[in-house]
Amino acid sequence: MTGHIYRDVILEQHVRLFRGAMGAEFLFMDDNARPHRANIVDECLQSEDITRMHWPAYSPDLNPIEHVWDMLGRRISARQPPPTCLPELRRALLDEWCNIPQDQIDNLILSMPRR
Repeated sequence: MTGHIYRDVILEQHVRLFRGAMGAEFLFMDDNARPHRANIVDECLQSEDITRMHWPAYSPDLNPIEHVWDMLGRRISARQPPPTCLPELRRALLDEWCNIPQDQIDNLILSMPRR
């Protein structure tokens, strides 16, 4: 992915609309991947008045989705019998993803300011 693709596909098609729906409370979080830090991305965020959350380098533990991936991994590992092929793994992941309680996701997001 490049900064241009990130801007055109992610920021302009999704983030901008979501920010519009959320209003002034919206705080955008991405990581320090090179495409996310391209000048063209910074310019887009500034022009849309989108505030980016400060993100320390090398800190994946701060990203709520990393905790979700860990949770999914543990749930898949605990399945009996475990998935034995790619289609079974896909079904198991989708099933486990859909069964994550919304309050767990909410708690991960709400814990961000304390991290």
